[in-house]
Amino acid sequence: MDKDYQEFISHIHKLTGINLGLYKETQMKRRLTTLRNKHGFTNFHLYFQHLKTTPTLLTEFLERMTINVSEFYRNQGRWHVLETKILPQLIEKNRPLKVWSAACSSGEEAYTLAMILSDLMPLQPQAILATDLDEQILVRAKTGIYLERAIKEVPIEKQKRYFKQTEWGYQVDPKLQAYIRFEKQNLLSDRFDKQYDLIVCRNVMIYFTEEAKHTLYQKFAEALRPGGILFVGSTEQIFQAKQYGLEADETFFYRKL
Repeated sequence: MDKDYQEFISHIHKLTGINLGLYKETQMKRRLTTLRNKHGFTNFHLYFQHLKTTPTLLTEFLERMTINVSEFYRNQGRWHVLETKILPQLIEKNRPLKVWSAACSSGEEAYTLAMILSDLMPLQPQAILATDLDEQILVRAKTGIYLERAIKEVPIEKQKRYFKQTEWGYQVDPKLQAYIRFEKQNLLSDRFDKQYDLIVCRNVMIYFTEEAKHTLYQKFAEALRPGGILFVGSTEQIFQAKQYGLEADETFFYRKL
């Protein structure tokens, strides 16, 4: 065990409330060692001493440790299942729906949800909660401006309806933006609201330890109403779903019993 890194984890937890010990150590340590070395620090003790007193360093650290990989309609086939099977079933039983995009990163999945839902039913302002740990990435998400490559998987009809080309990129329709409420949240330590019809948390669990995954799946299950759906990423199949009170509905969709 690397004492220098373990002490760093402890200090960061006290300073920020973020428990790096719940992330897979090999991946996180490699990521942060690269960042530490970039600034010329030879160990994590020295790095932390400067993090405490240098706001720009701390901001950079927080941005680096969070995982910000997202795109519209990522794994498009699964979104098709959501649009044509899962959501119609939920809408039939519950209107309006309570929907959460967890670990939303720069907002692509939250806006994808808004596009799909607004085509299926009337939406109220801030109908979709979208949360992430990274405050800077949430600022980007709120602007709703994306490069052309980010929207390549968006169906052409929806591109025309929901995006406007500007000198900075492609701007999401303000009406679509109004459906989403972006908030900061630490999935590992914050409490979750209850009675969600749909929770989308994709391609995030792979970065956590098995212990952290177990805790999160339990928290997500408790946050769903009976019959509610948890939609996970294409590498995040839940192998003993029943221990959380869930059952597989479609591939990567889990329904609360």
